[in-house]
Amino acid sequence: MDRIYMDHAATSPMDADVIEEMTSVMKEVFGNPSSIHSFGRSARHLVDQARMKIAGSLNADYNDIIFTSGGTEADNLAIIGTAHANRTRGNHIITTALEHHAVLHACGHLESEGFEVTYLPVDETGRVSLTDVENALRPDTILVTIMYGNNEVGTIQPIREIGQLLKDHDAYFHTDAVQAFGLVDLDVKELGVDMLSVSGHKINGPKGIGFLYCRREVNLQPGTFGGEQERKRRAGTENVPAIAGLGKAVELARAGCDEKSEMYNGFKRLFKETLVENSVSFHENGSLEHGLPHVLNLSFPGTDVESMLMNLDMAGIAVSSGSACTAGSIEPSHVLVAMFGKGSERTKNSIRFSFGLGNTEDQIVRAANEVSKVVKRLTS
Repeated sequence: MDRIYMDHAATSPMDADVIEEMTSVMKEVFGNPSSIHSFGRSARHLVDQARMKIAGSLNADYNDIIFTSGGTEADNLAIIGTAHANRTRGNHIITTALEHHAVLHACGHLESEGFEVTYLPVDETGRVSLTDVENALRPDTILVTIMYGNNEVGTIQPIREIGQLLKDHDAYFHTDAVQAFGLVDLDVKELGVDMLSVSGHKINGPKGIGFLYCRREVNLQPGTFGGEQERKRRAGTENVPAIAGLGKAVELARAGCDEKSEMYNGFKRLFKETLVENSVSFHENGSLEHGLPHVLNLSFPGTDVESMLMNLDMAGIAVSSGSACTAGSIEPSHVLVAMFGKGSERTKNSIRFSFGLGNTEDQIVRAANEVSKVVKRLTS
């Protein structure tokens, strides 16, 4: 069976050029970047090169890039690090109800330490209201953390507008851009963000590596303690092969950003057109106007998530839902609950299709035809 992978929002296959870059580094460069001899300098050069590429991709300063183990650590460092470092100024944090769990659980941890967190609601498209953000701001608000693009439904938040709003407030502004980076043009100065998180494995790079853009003026407490790596903000010997691979992945993502965005939007249209041709009933979840190009979340009335995923997997189609399978039961997606409410059928019959490296128009049509067969079988 020729399997089709359409779960790129969960993780993406590594680009062949990234693998080649990392393999070369693993074979030839083993020095510690903190060592002053030639072996260490060779490793430091690779780390510096990657940092320069990444900073350039965001219009950021070279010194404002902190390498992490991935998006989760970047989110945790931004949220917990700024909260702990600025507790004397206030203890209030603002976020939304549909953030990634790396953000929600970090905020929950801070609540257990006595911080107060406001979880803003979203509308049925998954967008937060600028007015709600403004009304939630208080003199003791020290951090606003709102994701750029949602990993389940693809909705893009009004980050630039929120950045403008916060210009006259002392709160730091963090955005989780893990799903958006490489597909949307991001300029940290234009967006007005103080911190921005990215993960390597979402952009055809290696797992276990990511970075946090953190403006040097941000008062940030490190999450690890040891050496003085990463501007004394993240201790630990740098993972040079992974950093080199991340640098290559960023370079490739930046070069093909517009083309990929156009292609994935085309995949979305083709997928939905094929379903319509097959007379399949569905609803699209997320914002049609403000959405990531590679994420398509569809609700199929009369079906259920577990049966859909099992049947599609048997048909060779790898997709996912926003739900977590535990002990044979399905827990509704917190994102869809935030958008539609706990009682909505959409929380139980929605599937996420996410496109990426290796997908073709033929695969899109074939997958949509298989989905049509499964839906008709489950609803007959």
